[in-house]
Amino acid sequence: MAGVEQRGANIVVEAWLNPEFKERLLIDGTRTIVEFLKLDKVNNDFVVLENTDKIHNLVVCTLCSCYPRQLLGIPPGWYKSRSYRVRASRNPRSILQEFGTVLPDDMKIQVHDSTADLRYLVIPRRPANTQHWSREQLIPIVTRDSMIGVCDITA
Repeated sequence: MAGVEQRGANIVVEAWLNPEFKERLLIDGTRTIVEFLKLDKVNNDFVVLENTDKIHNLVVCTLCSCYPRQLLGIPPGWYKSRSYRVRASRNPRSILQEFGTVLPDDMKIQVHDSTADLRYLVIPRRPANTQHWSREQLIPIVTRDSMIGVCDITA
């Protein structure tokens, strides 16, 4: 990953390593992202969501293909497809399974609908076996798909 595509991964890794940063990020995503990335501004407001052992977040744009380009780069083709947009909102568990993400039946899936003014970024669950990894080791395992919520991270 390089450039814009790495911005999101850097944010996620900082959240994993710095609890105070994560707290600020979850409270005021837009402001925290602007400060962290040293940007003058961002094009949209950002809400940052955290996947937990009880809640899995999935991002979709049901109207078109609103996507956090400033953090993740160019959206994948499937994200813009009508099929993904409809199915992610109607049957998220099924679409997650197609990406290889099989969640426990008791895990709640929250679907978040991006808009022209509001974008979402998911902080994926950090793999347990990475607790002693450095920032440089963590950044490459954070994928675009994990920050949209269609997959978990494995390491």
